[in-house]
Amino acid sequence: MSMEMAAWNSIYHAMHAREDQRPFSLPALRRIASFARPHTRHLAWFVVLSVATAVLTVASPILAGRVVNTITGGGPLEPVLFLAGLIAAVAVLEASLGLVVRWLSSRVGEGLILDLRTTVYDHVQRMPVAFFTRTRTGALVSRLNNDVIGAQRAFSDVLSGVVSNLVTLVLALGVMLALSWQITLLALVLLPLFVVPARRMGARLARIERERTVHNAAMGTQMTERFSAPGATLVKLFGRPEDESAEFARRAGRVRDIGVRTAMVQEVFFTALTLVSALALALVYGLGGFYALSGSLDAGTVVSMGMLLTRLYAPLTSLASARVEVMSALVSFSRVFEILDLRPLVEEGEGAREVPAGPVSVEFDDVSFAYPSADKVSLASLEDVATLDTSEQREVLHGVSFRIEPGQTVALVGSSGAGKSTIAQLTPRLYDVDSGAVRLAGVDVRDLTFASVRATLGMVTQDGHLFHETVRANLSLARPGATEEELWDALRRARLDELVASLPDGLDTVVGERGYRFSGGERQRLTIARLLVAGPEVVILDEATSALDSTSEAAVQAALAEALEGRTALVIAHRLSTVRAADAILVVEAGRIVERGTHTELLARGGRYAELYRTQFAADDSAAVPAGQAVS
Repeated sequence: MSMEMAAWNSIYHAMHAREDQRPFSLPALRRIASFARPHTRHLAWFVVLSVATAVLTVASPILAGRVVNTITGGGPLEPVLFLAGLIAAVAVLEASLGLVVRWLSSRVGEGLILDLRTTVYDHVQRMPVAFFTRTRTGALVSRLNNDVIGAQRAFSDVLSGVVSNLVTLVLALGVMLALSWQITLLALVLLPLFVVPARRMGARLARIERERTVHNAAMGTQMTERFSAPGATLVKLFGRPEDESAEFARRAGRVRDIGVRTAMVQEVFFTALTLVSALALALVYGLGGFYALSGSLDAGTVVSMGMLLTRLYAPLTSLASARVEVMSALVSFSRVFEILDLRPLVEEGEGAREVPAGPVSVEFDDVSFAYPSADKVSLASLEDVATLDTSEQREVLHGVSFRIEPGQTVALVGSSGAGKSTIAQLTPRLYDVDSGAVRLAGVDVRDLTFASVRATLGMVTQDGHLFHETVRANLSLARPGATEEELWDALRRARLDELVASLPDGLDTVVGERGYRFSGGERQRLTIARLLVAGPEVVILDEATSALDSTSEAAVQAALAEALEGRTALVIAHRLSTVRAADAILVVEAGRIVERGTHTELLARGGRYAELYRTQFAADDSAAVPAGQAVS
């Protein structure tokens, strides 16, 4: 490696090093070793061949010196040809070993990335919903990308660099001292002119690079938000494209200015290093030439010293920044471990069993619940805040008890924020209750396997979320083994089959980001079709028909009535048509059930349900209220 290349590597790693370097504990290092353990064999060969490559790097200058001595000594041609062939063989072997070392480096590095990414991804999927409601998606994705790659460098670039550079340095220094200790010591005098600027310039470039990263991140965030369907719609509705363009141009211009500064700083630095390199070589050849002419050295030794000089300065420069590189990689590991150390609040218990076969009831037994505080489910760095909120969260459910018998439909109504959706989220165990119990078929959900709960219970939420995939993929998410006939049957029962059949690619049509190629009602019907594909024993509809017009709602209600026959259902809605036919209606206010009964019974009482009827449901009721009922 040339001196200029070594300096560039040093600057590059300094530019991309982290500011938040901190000491690393022995347990953390053991934890890193546990990730490296599956790659031990490749790592061992990687280190051995890196050492062999370093030895060959030093061998070439020695052989070149002997060639010069043989030529200047007027020796026969055969030794010169033999040494030349040996130099060629060393070069071929060094190149071959370099390829193998690179393959091993990539194998270990990419294998580590795979292990870390899958481990973090699997762990994040086990986190509670509260984690995702607080976390910035971009920050979380960064842990899976940038930090995992930064951690991988510890086993590829850093390990390889430290091993090979250390061996090369020791061998080069030993050989140079053996050849001429006077020239070697004098050459080392110029070392600070090479190493110190590299470190200082690297720190300066690191500050510039971090500023560039901030502006690039801001541009990325602006593009991500404004280029999404809802973001672009919002900008157009408020007529602000010029302002948005000006703000983006300002940030892009700042990145341009930083790029110019970076290019000039690097050019000045490399020009200075080229000069230092030339001076160092001039010193070696000048002083070496003096000793050679005086008979103290031979010409081949002078040539070897000049070639070994690059083998000395280059590893010294790289090792000077090794600590920064190592700490940067370790910090990346620590940021990955931060995610892995977040304990999922909802975990499958030991000895968890399947939901009992047969009809399934749903029971809430004196359930109280408060959403977990931020310090229990999140990280400050993922929320982009200085410190997490550690205050106790207020309780949102207070002693809620009810039972839905197999095959019954129970509706929850009440004001916004009363706790209806919280009840819906506790049923499939998206959260765990603080006290009391939620039971399926008489068994506490905390004693059931996740797989059996998910297979038993299906849920349609208000937002009707779809992935940016095909109609087929979004439907098959509910049951990957569903046949095409079953998918079309679900679409038919959701009154969506004609629409999908009219699309150019049918089931293979991509729905767009969050399903924005479809209308709100169509998206919701597609999520209901997904529920029908799953065919669960228990169904939860959380405002499932809120996005539908009257015609679509009537069609879907008919399909749901067919699909829910014989199944246990919990329905949450603000619209009367969704709840009036329920076997029982529970009125939830301030986290408590304040009324329960049928539609007719609750209207007759003239209580909270009757009040909700007047304010929310009356417009949906095509029939007049019978005389004598206390709703007027």
